Formats: sequence, structure tokens, C-alpha cells
Amino acid sequence: MDDFYRELIIDRYKNPMHRGVLDQPDITFEDDNPLCGDHIRIDLRVDDNGIITEAVFDGKGCAISQASADLLVESIVGKNISEIKKLTKQDILEMLGIELGPVRLKCALLSLKVLKAGVYGLREASDDLTDVE
Repeated sequence: MDDFYRELIIDRYKNPMHRGVLDQPDITFEDDNPLCGDHIRIDLRVDDNGIITEAVFDGKGCAISQASADLLVESIVGKNISEIKKLTKQDILEMLGIELGPVRLKCALLSLKVLKAGVYGLREASDDLTDVE
């Protein structure tokens, strides 16, 4: 089963389905992982009821950071902002389907950190945003 998820990660890295930049997004945030140079930007469109109607990411980095961003933005379309605030690192790990060491975990969680900083309207992202369980 691990091989299936590894293939999924490589495929999403090489052929992301949700890469892009929105013109005049309602929410946008970007950050990077200074340890490895991964960079993620997430743009969202949100309707009057707080529902995400469009989500894309852009950035550069390793296969895990880029695949997790692609999977994450795919999973949030149609969800309410309050649901987004409840996402945890476990949700990201389930999407990726493989165990990760501490260094790779930071790569995988960068998109969640960026997303949550954006929906909370923060000026700066913190690793604490991914520790909520």
C-alpha cells in the first residue's frame, strides 16, 4: 500500500491538479520552510456563507511539500472556513498515506500552516497552527 501512496505523491508533484494563482483572491497567504527552501502560496475564494468555492496553490519545493499542498487545496473546496480551522496534521498525513520523519513532516505540513494562517488572517505563520488535534 505504501507504494501506491508514494506513486500518488510523485504524480501530484509532477502533475499538480490545483496549481495556480487566483486573480484577486479573498484569502491569500504564503510562507516557506527556511530549513529546506520549500515555498507555498495558497489563494482562496470564499462565498458570503464562508464556503471555499475555489482553492489553488503555487510554490516550489520537494515532492512531499508540493503534493501535500495539491491534495490539501483539493480537499477544502466546498468546506466552510470553520471546518478549515479544525484541520490537523493527522489530516495531512492521512492524505499522504505514508509515515514521515521529523524533517519530511515539516515539508508536508507547510501547506496546512499557510492555509491556517490565511484563514485566521495572520501576518505571520507559526508551526503551532499545525499542532491542533
